[in-house]
Amino acid sequence: MTAAFVAVLAVIAVSMVFDYTNGFHDAANAIATSVSTRALTPRVALAVAAVGNLVGAYFGAGVAKTVGEGLVTLPKGTASLGVVFSGVLGAIAWNLITWYFGLPSSSSHALFGGLVGATLFAADGVVHWEIITTKVIIPMVLSPIVGLVLGFLVMLAVLWIFRKGHPAKLNRGFRVAQTVSATAMAVGHGMQDAAKTMGIIVLALYTGGFQTSRDHIPWWVFITSATVLALGTYSGGWRIIRTLGRRVIDLGPAEGFAAETVASAVLFFNALVLKAPISTTHTITSAIMGVGATKRLSSVRWGVAGNIVAAWILTFPAAATIAVLAYFLVRPLFR
Repeated sequence: MTAAFVAVLAVIAVSMVFDYTNGFHDAANAIATSVSTRALTPRVALAVAAVGNLVGAYFGAGVAKTVGEGLVTLPKGTASLGVVFSGVLGAIAWNLITWYFGLPSSSSHALFGGLVGATLFAADGVVHWEIITTKVIIPMVLSPIVGLVLGFLVMLAVLWIFRKGHPAKLNRGFRVAQTVSATAMAVGHGMQDAAKTMGIIVLALYTGGFQTSRDHIPWWVFITSATVLALGTYSGGWRIIRTLGRRVIDLGPAEGFAAETVASAVLFFNALVLKAPISTTHTITSAIMGVGATKRLSSVRWGVAGNIVAAWILTFPAAATIAVLAYFLVRPLFR
C-alpha cells in the first residue's frame, strides 16, 4: 500500500465525515419550515429530504467541478492531500461548533474557508482569489439579499392572491403544497452540498494520481457522497431545525411554502445556470426573514437573526483558522 493511496483514503474518509455532518447540520434547510408548520411529520420530512438529496446529487456536477478545480492550486504530490485533509477537518469542526449552539451556518463556506486556510500555508499552494470572489464571495453576499427580497415579494403576492380565501382551507392547501416545495428544496440542497463533497473527492483522486482528469466524477463517488449525505440528513439536526422553524419567526403553512419556493428556485438557478456553489443555509434563512417581514418588521426576531448573520460572517475565517492549525499538526504525515 503506497503512501499516496493511504493519503487518498484518509481524505475520502474525512470527506465522508464532513458529508455526514453536512447532512445533519443542513437537514434544517430543507425541512424546518415543513416541520414547524406541521405540513410533514419530522421523520417523513427527513425521509423526503434524504431522497431529495440523493436525486439532487446527480445534477450537481457543475458545482462539483467548480469546487474540485477552481478555488485553489495545491502543492505537488502527497503534500497536497494534507492540505485537503486539513481543510475538510476545519469545516467539520466548525459544523459541529455551530450545530452545538443551534446556529444554521453554512457548511459550504466552512469547506471553502478550510481549503483556503490550509492552502495559504502550504509550500507552492495558490489561492485563486479572483475565482473565490466571483464564485464564492459575491454569491455569498447576493444570495441572502435575493432570498430576502424574493421572499418578501412572493409572500406579498400570496397574501394578495388568496386575500379572500378561508383561512382553514388555505392552511390545509398550503400544507399539501409544502410537500412539493420541501421536496424541491431537498433536491436543491443535494445539487449544492453533495456536489461539494464530490468535488473534494475528485480533487483527492486527481492529485493522488488515481485519476487523469478533474472533469470526470466516478459513479461510486456520486453514490457514496449522496448516500452519506442522505444518511446524515435522516439522522436530523433538531437544534437547527428549532432555530429556523420557530426562533426566527412563527411560520404558518403559507409562509413556509413561500420561503421554500423562493429558496429552492435560487438554489436551482445557481446550480444549473451559474454552476456557483452557494449556501443553502443563507438562502433559506434569508427567505424566511423576507417572508416574516411581510407581517411586520417586529415579527422577525432580529436578535436571533443577528446571531445567525454573525455566524455567517465568522464561518469562513473560523474554519480557515482551524484548518491552519490542523495543517501544521498533520503536515509531517503527508510527505
